[in-house]
Amino acid sequence: MKRYICELIGTMVLVLFGCGSAAIAGAALGNLGIAFAFGLSIVAMAYVIGDISGCHINPAVSIGMWIDGRMEAKDLVLYIIFQCIGAIIGIGILAALISCAPSLGGYMATGLGQNGFGAASTVGLNLYGALLTEIILTFVFVFTVLGVTRSEKTSAIAGIVIGLTLAFVHIMGIPLTGTSVNPARSLAPALFMGGTALNQVWVFIVAPAIGGIIAGLTHKGLFSGE
Repeated sequence: MKRYICELIGTMVLVLFGCGSAAIAGAALGNLGIAFAFGLSIVAMAYVIGDISGCHINPAVSIGMWIDGRMEAKDLVLYIIFQCIGAIIGIGILAALISCAPSLGGYMATGLGQNGFGAASTVGLNLYGALLTEIILTFVFVFTVLGVTRSEKTSAIAGIVIGLTLAFVHIMGIPLTGTSVNPARSLAPALFMGGTALNQVWVFIVAPAIGGIIAGLTHKGLFSGE
């Protein structure tokens, strides 16, 4: 249970500070600032809960770990459930904070860091582009996580590497889809925003899951000897 609670807390922190930076201070921070908010959240949590749960805080990462043989199916299911609960709590806290600041116009006006394509994309990326973007970015991120946590030799720097990787995939992805690479991170704001965000959220659940699967299979094929 300690592992599951750690995943809940870690995902809550990631969503609160990552999506919060986009929703509250996105205009001031710019894409680079938002990207580092997500990345630094991972760095912080990795060194706090990494020894307990592995600090997946992302269903796509957990899927990759399961495929690579590092966790059991039961743990995979419970990790995903607690990650989603943590993400929803994080967005709930964010919505409450925004509601306490009248100048922000309410949480619906901020978007809560939601993902989207078409009219919801800064560059008007279409459905197929969104699917491809999220699959590729998630593959790169999860493949990096699997690689840097494979050996004890790199475990000391794993949190920094993973955090910087999350930041750099956000730098490219934010103008395209808002960058998901994490189904829990996308589901939570979509539930609160409804409308277009909720209609489109399936893309940001399916595509990262596919990216995680491909990363898991690739890593296992390259490094397990199977």
